[in-house]
Amino acid sequence: MELLNLYQNNYLIVFVFLCLGVLLPVVAITFGRFLRPFKPMDTKYTTYESGIEPFHDSRVQFNVRYYIFGLMFVIFDVETVFLYPWAVAYEKLGIFALIEMLIFVFMLVIGLVYAWKKKVLKWI
Repeated sequence: MELLNLYQNNYLIVFVFLCLGVLLPVVAITFGRFLRPFKPMDTKYTTYESGIEPFHDSRVQFNVRYYIFGLMFVIFDVETVFLYPWAVAYEKLGIFALIEMLIFVFMLVIGLVYAWKKKVLKWI
């Protein structure tokens, strides 16, 4: 019975933090809405580009390769985030963790080879 009570207290703490996480931003935004000055002017709604009036359409088409390079960077950056804790705790985890990490790295290498074969990594 004591263990059940302990778990209920843990859920209560999570619930309190969840309520605070929702309530504090809502209160702050509402409080800010009442405190800020409201002076609507037409000049506030005009487009502003570094102090210069815009002279053409702001929508510019970008090459998809920039997105792909960014996505590849994020994937391999996240890989290092997963590899670091594994390397720190390797002695405690043993050979099973080594096999799991080799499978994880192998799957990423497969994705890299696939992107390379599709010539996604070719800049020009």
